[in-house]
Amino acid sequence: MVLLALTAVVLLAAPQAAPAAGDPTLSIDPAAALSALHCPASFVRPKTPVLLVHGTGSTAEESWTHTFAKTLPRDGHDVCTIDLPQRALGDAQVSAEYVVVAMHAVAARAGRKIDVVGHSQGGLEPRWALKWFPSTRSLVDDYVSISSTQHGSLDADGICTLGSCAPSVWQQRRESQFLKALNTGDETPGDASYTSIYSLTDEIVPELPPPATSMLAGARNIALQDVCPGRPADHFSILWDAVGEALVMDALDHPGPADPARLGPTVCLGLMAPGLDAGDVAYMHTVALANAAQSTVVTGPMSSAEPPLKAYVLGTQAAATPKATPAANPSPGSSAPAPPPQSTPPSVQARTLAATGGTAPLRGAIALLGLALAARRVKRS
Repeated sequence: MVLLALTAVVLLAAPQAAPAAGDPTLSIDPAAALSALHCPASFVRPKTPVLLVHGTGSTAEESWTHTFAKTLPRDGHDVCTIDLPQRALGDAQVSAEYVVVAMHAVAARAGRKIDVVGHSQGGLEPRWALKWFPSTRSLVDDYVSISSTQHGSLDADGICTLGSCAPSVWQQRRESQFLKALNTGDETPGDASYTSIYSLTDEIVPELPPPATSMLAGARNIALQDVCPGRPADHFSILWDAVGEALVMDALDHPGPADPARLGPTVCLGLMAPGLDAGDVAYMHTVALANAAQSTVVTGPMSSAEPPLKAYVLGTQAAATPKATPAANPSPGSSAPAPPPQSTPPSVQARTLAATGGTAPLRGAIALLGLALAARRVKRS
C-alpha cells in the first residue's frame, strides 16, 4: 500500500491533533488508521477514486473483493478500502475516526475530491465523519450508502435484548444515543451528493416507518423495487445485485445523486453485477456472510451497554439545549405548577407505536425476531 507521504507525515507527526482546524481532537493514533487503509500502488484510472467502508462483523476483503472492489475498477474508478477496528464491532465513533483519516489520506493522494460508498454500518461512519469533522466535507463528491442502518435495525434491537452485545450493535438499535446524535439536525451536511440505496426485502434493515430505516432527509432514497418491482434482494445479496451496482455506478458517474431514469429498461434483466460470476456469489455466501454472523453474535466483543457519546458530541448537545425557565416568585414550600399534558393525535400515536415497539407484547415479538435472525445466521455458518 502506498500513501501520500505528505499526508502521512502530517498525521503521524501530531497523532493527538485533529486533521484540520474546526474538527474535534482525534482519540486514535492516525498511524493505526493509515495501516488499515488499502489502496493501489498508483491511481491511474480516470474517474473519481472511491473509498469503500464495510459493515458490521466483516472486513474490507470479505465485503468488497468479490463485489465493488472488482466492479468499480472496470468502470474506471481506483478503489481504496479501510478495515475498521474489531471488524466494525467496537465503538462506531472510533471506527468513524478511521474513516476521517482515510478520507484525508485518499483525497490528498488523489489531489481531488473522492467518493465514499458504505454498506450497512459502513454507511454510518462516513456520515459521522461528515457531521462531526467538518474538514471532511470539502473532500467528498458523492456519498452512497447500501442497505445502511441509518435509523436503526430491528436485528440490533433483538440481539441486544439479552443485555449483552457488541458495542456497535448497541449503537445500531433504533433508539440508540449514537443514532440520535447522528440524525439530529441536518442528516446530509455539506455539499456532497447523497444517495441511499436499499431493498424492501432486506431482512436486517426492514423499512419500517417512521422514519424509514435507510432513508435520509436530503438524500436521493432509492429502493431496488422502485426500479424493478418485485425484485428480491437481501442485506448481503444487494452487494452483487446488478440493479444495486447500476445505481451505485450511476451516482458516482454523474453530477448529483443517482437517478433511476438513467438506467434503462434492460437493467432488470441482469442478475449479478457485470464482471461478477457464480464464484463471487459463492464466496459471499460461504465466507463473508458466515464470518459476519459469527463475529456479530458469537465471537465479537461484548458490552452490557452502549458506548458513551464522545465529549465533542455531548458539548454540542449541551450548547443546543435551552435552559429551563424558573417559575416566577414561587411561594416557600411550593412548586411550580406542572404544564398541562399535551394531547397526541391518534394517527401519530399509532405511527410512534409501530416504530418503537410501544407495548410489551410487541417488544417481545421484536426481540424474538431479532434472536431468530441471529440464530439463523449462526446456523448457516
